[in-house]
Amino acid sequence: MLLNLDPVLLRLGPVEVRVYGLMMALSVAIGIYFFLKNGRKKGFDEDFLLSLALWVVFGGIIGARLIYVLTNLGDYTGNPLEMVKVWQGGLSFHGGLLGGVVAGLLVIGKKKASFNQLADLTVPGLTIGYTLIRFANIFNQEVLGRPTPLSPFGRHPAQLYGAAIGLVLLLLHNLWARRNPPDGYLFWSFFLYYSILRGIIEETFRANPLFALGYTNEFWGLGFFTLTHLVTPALVLFAWWMRRQTSR
Repeated sequence: MLLNLDPVLLRLGPVEVRVYGLMMALSVAIGIYFFLKNGRKKGFDEDFLLSLALWVVFGGIIGARLIYVLTNLGDYTGNPLEMVKVWQGGLSFHGGLLGGVVAGLLVIGKKKASFNQLADLTVPGLTIGYTLIRFANIFNQEVLGRPTPLSPFGRHPAQLYGAAIGLVLLLLHNLWARRNPPDGYLFWSFFLYYSILRGIIEETFRANPLFALGYTNEFWGLGFFTLTHLVTPALVLFAWWMRRQTSR
């Protein structure tokens, strides 16, 4: 949409190295690095942290792909094998969060560790990963913005809006972390402001066929309500309430 870019970075015979797959692998590596680094400072055992990180990544990828496939089921009914090709794109961030949290809770429950304390450690990886994946969406020609004559690209660069949201959330996290907040405050603050920014900015200008209804403006290139719009108030309220509990 922004540029005519090849989604394949490198071809080695039948093997393709795609930009999306590379950004996803880089996101995982960066997330695990900060998770281990900051977790050791909190006194957690490195083997436990690494095991937990791998399970969270595994659960996150399954959840992200599962929710994406379920909300785009018509694209896969004729070719179900396409459902497993995550390297070609098609991951739901909300599904990834849900899958990662479920997997994390199962592991943490056995060790009787603090979910909130460990969840805070995931925020740098989540914000950086969101930025990198939105950048990779440009190469896959996905997460397209709504058409508008106001944009030099002919439509809103929704991928860049999403990447900017990730960077803003990373900056906010770094500012909050300096204040030594209670356990869980960083994670639930991230989820709270992600939900707000995603719902107001990215989703409003995104060409999203998921349950789109209501008002659209072709000149400004905006519209609502999408499925994400409709669930955002509940997510914001839940994240706000969970963050409030951390202060207690």
